Amino acid sequence: QVQLVESGGGTVQAGGSLRLSCSASGRTYSSYAMGWFRQAPGKEREFVAGISWSRGNTLYADSVKGRFTISRDNAKITVYLQMNSLSPEDTAVYYCAGRTSRTIATMTTLYDYWGQGTQVTVSS
Repeated sequence: QVQLVESGGGTVQAGGSLRLSCSASGRTYSSYAMGWFRQAPGKEREFVAGISWSRGNTLYADSVKGRFTISRDNAKITVYLQMNSLSPEDTAVYYCAGRTSRTIATMTTLYDYWGQGTQVTVSS
């Protein structure tokens, strides 16, 4: 089993920045791909960004490309999501997810492990 714990959420004004962290523990392997998803009230959970654990390949949703950056620290077994130029449309609960595959995926059903989520609120 793998446990994922997110942190770093909060409230920020439009144009501001936040950095989310996701710490992994348990049976972690270098072949895991990791992703960040978000879910706004009344909407489905959507892919935000993903990173392959071993090679560091990244993938972003069009809505965050150029504003968000996903990265990982293998030594700390932690994944980060740096979010810049935030807008009210970015308000959501953000979830960290992991899958037992080297390949990044954008579908929620392809991830095996999920964190509890962290709230991000962007005020206008």
